[in-house]
Amino acid sequence: MNGKLQKCLHILVCIMLIVVRTESFLVDITYVQSAVPKGADFYNWNRIKIRYCDGASFTGDIEAVDPATKLYYRGARIFVAIMEDLLAKGMKNAKNAILSGCSAGGLASILHCDRFKSLLPIGTKVKCFADAGFFINAKDVSGVSHIEDFYNDVVTTHCFFPQNMAQGIKTPLFIVNAAYDSWQIKNILAPGVADPHGHWHNCKTDIEKCSTTQLQTMQGFRSQFINALSGLGLSASRGYFINSCYAHCQTETQETWLRSDSPVLNNKTIAKAVGDWFYDRSPFQKIDCPYPCDKTCHNRLFDPQEHPLI
Repeated sequence: MNGKLQKCLHILVCIMLIVVRTESFLVDITYVQSAVPKGADFYNWNRIKIRYCDGASFTGDIEAVDPATKLYYRGARIFVAIMEDLLAKGMKNAKNAILSGCSAGGLASILHCDRFKSLLPIGTKVKCFADAGFFINAKDVSGVSHIEDFYNDVVTTHCFFPQNMAQGIKTPLFIVNAAYDSWQIKNILAPGVADPHGHWHNCKTDIEKCSTTQLQTMQGFRSQFINALSGLGLSASRGYFINSCYAHCQTETQETWLRSDSPVLNNKTIAKAVGDWFYDRSPFQKIDCPYPCDKTCHNRLFDPQEHPLI
């Protein structure tokens, strides 16, 4: 990689994560420190974090600069350059590989899932999982499609919403997401422009301060999310862990990934669910009940007896 690309990769926000198991990979980074006593999966894998600088999840590939915006849209070329560099350093010998990421990185791992698999040897076990990257196209509390307008240029240039293309992905894909994703609640359902008087401010800051009406509105958003998720299809190779936490990104810390008090579905933590799915021990396709949890992800904020489903 040239100097300009290396500089770009070092100074910008990290959004994508590649986890690779190989016998001769040169990058020595462990995924979970001192995890052998816990019997954790992936504890001895190598991990490579990738930073990006194209603003569109590595999807742009044009020859000339956009005269109006002065943007280059060449993220796809950056992705190829990074992959070529990693393959040369030993990733070509990988026996197992996962392409993953959180938030914008989760979106990138969906968009590039099949492409990533195509770069690795036929015998390599390759799967992808996206954490908090399944952004949906929904109207805000004022009835306006704010998020579509906000991303209009990106959506026009790229296929940006996962619900529009995820079903076509052939590589096994696992989705980790909160149905009450805090970023989406704050920026898609109730962005500031749709709430000029700040009625949603306290609710967005602390879900325990939401009114019953606001919680029910959020429950309606959850229904739209689940409907969009159904576009993934019924393939057994697909996995998902959709809980009712008010959270965004749940795989980057031990508190939500593996710890004894981490969020669970079907008595499994996210780490256990992803591990069983990756190693084909058992499929995992679980969606939590419709009632949102508090910020600890353990206490329900709705009493099903007092607040029937909307």
